[in-house]
Amino acid sequence: MSIAVGLGLSEFPFSDGRSFWKWVDLCEAGNVDSLWQTDRIVSRHPILECITTMAALAGGTKRIKFGMNVVSVGLRDPLLLAKQCATIDVLSGGRLLPAFGVGNSRAPEWKATSLVTKGRGKRTNEGLDIISKLWTQDSVDYDGEYFRYRSASIQPKPVQKNMPLWIGGSSDAAIRRTARFGTGWQAAFETPEEVGSIIETIKKALVSEGRTIADDHYGAGFSYRIGGWDDPAVVAAAESYQKRLGRDAKATFVVGQAEDIIMRISDYVDAGISKFILRPIGASNDDIFQQTSMLIDRVLPNLGKLQQKN
Repeated sequence: MSIAVGLGLSEFPFSDGRSFWKWVDLCEAGNVDSLWQTDRIVSRHPILECITTMAALAGGTKRIKFGMNVVSVGLRDPLLLAKQCATIDVLSGGRLLPAFGVGNSRAPEWKATSLVTKGRGKRTNEGLDIISKLWTQDSVDYDGEYFRYRSASIQPKPVQKNMPLWIGGSSDAAIRRTARFGTGWQAAFETPEEVGSIIETIKKALVSEGRTIADDHYGAGFSYRIGGWDDPAVVAAAESYQKRLGRDAKATFVVGQAEDIIMRISDYVDAGISKFILRPIGASNDDIFQQTSMLIDRVLPNLGKLQQKN
């Protein structure tokens, strides 16, 4: 399996746009595999919109790949989303890594808009079906419960002939969705102990669908800090995590030394994961830069050893 580590952002941790681009340049020069932006539209905290962030990264980088982790299809029009992704893929020379999900029912977007959570799973399935068809077919007719199209088409098509379509989520419905539409699966907050059985269930569902997903197309992510649990940035992040998701940060965050991060990656690799999105925990521009630099210097050089192990 090809092991790769990308970095992800949820809330915008920088003081301004120039600091963001300084961080992007650091990641690109430091051989970080990819950059990821969480999808959140309604928020009282600074969070970048994920699709426009992808477009900006297409023009502001040369090598690094980038993706949405994960974009909520249930909140968006699939024709527009397919067109946006195809455009970004063309302008970046084929570096977009689209990842899609149904959208958390607790997300603030549902209460803030006229959209309802009921039926969002079927709406997402229809949207993914439409998106995959628009990327490959010259004309799409579609009659669904939520969407109806006649002679819908987009040009240019994505540069990537087999455009990635990663699916997030671990519910039974998400597993079926992955088996039906996905070219990869991205865990949310599952631990190494939890992802192994999910991957096996996905593989069984793939047999039923007559499809396959490459063994190195299973991903996971976690927040990290090279430091201590009493660092103010960690305390604040853990409290926010607990409030937002009702989960104990100590079960998923990795806080300690570079060796602890490497060990967690190794545990995931043993469970069948090879693609990673790590989220640096920091309270300022310099804090995020330092955490990123330490990951580049102390963690990434050890990936080759893990790859040889597998």
